[in-house]
Amino acid sequence: MDDVFRALADPSRRRLLDRLRARDGQTLGDLREGLAMSRQAVSKHLAVLEAAGLVASERRGREKVHHLDPAPIRELSDRWIGKYGHEGPTPAGGRDPKTSRAEEVAVDKPEFAYTIYIETTPERLYAALTDAEFAQRYFGGWGPMSVWRVGSPVLWKMGPDGAYEDLDQVVVEAVPGRRLAYTWHRLLPMHRHLFDSDEEFARARSEQSRVAFDIRPAEPASLGVKLTLTHDGFDTPDSEMLKGVSGGWVMILSTLKTLLEREAGSAA
Repeated sequence: MDDVFRALADPSRRRLLDRLRARDGQTLGDLREGLAMSRQAVSKHLAVLEAAGLVASERRGREKVHHLDPAPIRELSDRWIGKYGHEGPTPAGGRDPKTSRAEEVAVDKPEFAYTIYIETTPERLYAALTDAEFAQRYFGGWGPMSVWRVGSPVLWKMGPDGAYEDLDQVVVEAVPGRRLAYTWHRLLPMHRHLFDSDEEFARARSEQSRVAFDIRPAEPASLGVKLTLTHDGFDTPDSEMLKGVSGGWVMILSTLKTLLEREAGSAA
């Protein structure tokens, strides 16, 4: 946590994180564009961010591509900002923390986040998330299939007897052993009954969210791996898609944990 605070203390590093949040998967040259910083300075800032776990990088040919890893910031928020922002009396001046601008933004763009600890390795967990056959076991007969490269489509098997379909989902990030993210499908015709009118359904169908899996070694190491799932990009807190995925992801990840830990126990 100290490394995260130190990394965020510098405005130049915060600007680099903002750029990665706006468009993930950038090279050093991309990030430097338009900034009054030398290539060496940007490189040093990225090294600090990577050491704090805020940025992950991967090689693509001769280039090094950088990805935002928001998990440490989320942990910081849960441990400090959330704790002190919602407890105690209203601050002087009468401003209630519950009506702060930060929370207004959070309400405008709600998300579902869930963390689970699994006794496995980061490599095995990433493989489980990207193996189509294994995914069907914890998704309950359906699940994703892709080549898992940035920009590639994510196809979905809709039920045990269904075929893989293209629902307009694409891979956004794919860092083996670290992070996987892809866009989520929009509401399907089967969801029409949840709305009072065709117009309301049409507006809701324009929403396209995103799911991300952050994989980090657990502390203590005996806990195995810490998996944080974040599903965001919902338009409103009463989004029907948000309601649907919230309970679904808990069951899916619980089943994934059971399968992987049973597998590890058998191997031992």
